[in-house]
Amino acid sequence: MTVHFIGAGPGAADLLTLRGRDLIAACPVCLYAGSLVPEGILAFCPKDARIVNTAPLSLDEIISELITAQCEGKDVARLHSGDLSIWSAMGEQLRRLRALQIPYSITPGVPAFSAAAAALAAELTLPGLAQSVVLTRMPGRASALPAGEELAAFAATGAVLAIHLSIHQLPKVIDELTPYYGADCPIAIVWRASWPDQRIIRATLGTLDSAVSTELERTAVILVGRTLGSEDFVESRLYAADYDRRYRPLGPTPRFPEGS
Repeated sequence: MTVHFIGAGPGAADLLTLRGRDLIAACPVCLYAGSLVPEGILAFCPKDARIVNTAPLSLDEIISELITAQCEGKDVARLHSGDLSIWSAMGEQLRRLRALQIPYSITPGVPAFSAAAAALAAELTLPGLAQSVVLTRMPGRASALPAGEELAAFAATGAVLAIHLSIHQLPKVIDELTPYYGADCPIAIVWRASWPDQRIIRATLGTLDSAVSTELERTAVILVGRTLGSEDFVESRLYAADYDRRYRPLGPTPRFPEGS
């Protein structure tokens, strides 16, 4: 028996990985975060699968479901939205499973910030503008931010910020970022990225109506940075005709001779 933690992606069922789909189809038990995981993904479950929405359950109740499945010798597909490596509450479940010696596996998923960038047709890292992306959030009731992880600290680097779980604090986000990025810096909000009712708002820190946060719920990603919508950047050297690289050796003494 194994508990398979599966990143179910940002919303669209066809953004689920092939590995995730096959694991779901093979598991007689499925626990899913019903508040965020679309029901369309449950279509991959076996017809007679036991399907449990964990949205109203406590951690103890979730672990109890996993223990029951272990006693019955049934593999479990444990679905979380996006990717499991960030803000998934997977860590606390894994700690319990290790203590109980229940085997588990982890299958990554498409993260929300990636789906948001795709919706914007944006490469977040452009030469000369930004080569770093910071995934962060504002402090909330569920989790405070450790010292040093304040939004201003990240803004001081000039990196592109992908701010999650913070749409309800949009006015504060704008106030904290504007001194570092400037009022003309692009900002975009992607609400429910990849879902059928996806919505995109583009503006600058100075022109975005902070009241927009009252229209949108928590499933929004805020992206801030100079790379959003920019056409004023240098091309990378990766595909330059005169760039000597392993798969395209150039000159009489290439860095990587052919066949090396």
